[in-house]
Parts: sequence; C-alpha cells; structure tokens
Amino acid sequence: MPPRTVLCFGDSNTHGTVGMTTATDRRRHDKPDRWPSVMARSLPQDWDIIPEGHPGRTAVWDDPIEGIHKNGARALHAILESHRPVVLVILLLGTKDLKSRFGLSAHDIALGLQRLVTEIRGSDSGPNSHAPGVLLAAPVVVEEVGVLKESFAGAGPKSTALPALLKNLVIRHGTGFIDLNDVANVDPVDGVHLCASAHAAIGAAMAKAVADQMN
Repeated sequence: MPPRTVLCFGDSNTHGTVGMTTATDRRRHDKPDRWPSVMARSLPQDWDIIPEGHPGRTAVWDDPIEGIHKNGARALHAILESHRPVVLVILLLGTKDLKSRFGLSAHDIALGLQRLVTEIRGSDSGPNSHAPGVLLAAPVVVEEVGVLKESFAGAGPKSTALPALLKNLVIRHGTGFIDLNDVANVDPVDGVHLCASAHAAIGAAMAKAVADQMN
C-alpha cells in the first residue's frame, strides 16, 4: 500500500519561524521541533507528511510589499499536483492576512480561506483522481507586541473573531476542523510566531485530529 500523503499548507508557523527580534530575523526551529515533524512522529509510519510552510503566505491576497508569490492561491494547485495523490490537506493560514497593509476584516479573511477549501475540494489531486480531504485549522490568536506590532496593528480583535467564523465555514463545507487556541498561544516575543512548546502541543493535537478524520 502506498504511503498516505498529508500536505501541511501554511505560512511561517508551518515553516517553523521563531519569535522575531528584528525585522530581518530569519531563524527557524530545528526540523524535529516543528509541528509537522512532531505530528509525523505520532502517526503510523505509512503516513508521508509534507511540510509546505511559506513565510508571509496569505490565503488569496497578493502582498504589495513582499510580492505576489506570497499569495497561497497562486501556489496551491502546483503544490497539490507535485505531491499527489494527497489524502489530506491541513490548511493553516489566515495569520498573515491580518497584516494592517491588507485592511481586511475577519470575515474577508474567512472568505479567502473558504476559497482555498473550495479549490482543494474541486481538485483531482487525491487518490484515484478524487479530491483530497481538508482539515482546516484556526490559527493561534495574535498579540500586537514586539517588532511586528506595527505590521499587525489592529490584528488582535480580528484574529480573536476568526476561529468562530472558520468553524461556521467548515460546517457548511463538511471539512475537518481544529482550533489551535485550545492547545497553544503565540510567543510573546513577537506575538505572531510560536515557541517550541507550542509546536509540540500543536503537533500532538494535529496528529489526533488527522487520525480521527481519516480513520
């Protein structure tokens, strides 16, 4: 039996970026400490976990400063086809959409994620040319602190509202759902990224959610 491939499609918190102390801080948690690796160790060996985290990735928005390549919708289908057959896509986005430069409401961010869910569910990149399953994750609520405070000005209340909106979205679309706020908080160094203990908690929770959804 071929391995069951799970694609972890996310931003810097899937990439493993540490709490930033400067605007050019590019440090990253060691690979074993990132949540996809933690999750992989908790699942059977026939699961193939693909971490696809791009720092700065939004759901569907071109970034006017960092570039259009940050738009997740532009990359999604190529990545799905590169790794097919994909049995499940874990979709962990929405945090970078909170940047003040985009001026988006929580409602608009949820609609952007809904667009990605629709794209995945309409693709043929799953087993036997069917669509992959989707596990939508509500990202951890941000705090407006540290070096990223200005970039995420006004993001706190919006990110607080996002989990409930995403939960309603998955009810409509029949996807899996996990709220990461039940197990983790952001690193207070920059209010956006995750410390190693948060990655560990998220990885364990994701493993359980994947097993529950796929078994």
